[in-house]
Amino acid sequence: MALAHPRPRVAVVDYHKGNLLSVVRSLSDVGADAQATDDPDVIAAADAVVVPGVGAFEDAMAYLRASGEAEAVCDAARRGIPFLGICLGLHVLFERGSERSDGTAGDWVEGLGILRGSVTRLESGRLKVPHVGWDQLHLTQHGKACPLYAGIPEGANVYFTHSYALADDVDEAIVTTRSHYTRSFASGVWENNIVGMQFHPEKSSTTGLAMLRNFVNMVSAAGDDCLHVISSVS
Repeated sequence: MALAHPRPRVAVVDYHKGNLLSVVRSLSDVGADAQATDDPDVIAAADAVVVPGVGAFEDAMAYLRASGEAEAVCDAARRGIPFLGICLGLHVLFERGSERSDGTAGDWVEGLGILRGSVTRLESGRLKVPHVGWDQLHLTQHGKACPLYAGIPEGANVYFTHSYALADDVDEAIVTTRSHYTRSFASGVWENNIVGMQFHPEKSSTTGLAMLRNFVNMVSAAGDDCLHVISSVS
């Protein structure tokens, strides 16, 4: 069933690790009633949840758990609320990551566990890490079916800034896009009500805004067959 109000309420999860205004502004520009919040009750009441990408995996998880936001986020995913993870926000959806507070790789840090798999550092070689700048998205068959990428062409350029990426243990069946920098990595995923992207749509010009508009449309059509409850979230 479609939402009764014209501008869906989108909670942009604030874990106090950076300026979220560009994400909030971009979502507002494409039709959402978006607000940054660290209040678990506001997250629980939202029509959609966005976890943006700022900071280190270990710090983000520590704050999400201490603040009660982690429980609210997982509950939203469990209830089938449309959910978008951006960059680090994509990473924390998974079971574990190796990024410590100082940015170095160390022992595993437990993630939210909404999706299965790991996040590991991009290995530097002839290419500089972090990976910063514009790079291409290569759509998988699954990605071509994902409503987030409606109207997005193969090979579209988007903006990246990251040193860590999804590892090879992520289920290929949920991968929507792949990108190549030091290694091939999944730069987008989609499973039921959950979508995630390694790049920053709010920094990706008209292509990024088109994706965010598609996400808002997904929220407005949250009762359609494309969205189902994630039953595996613990």
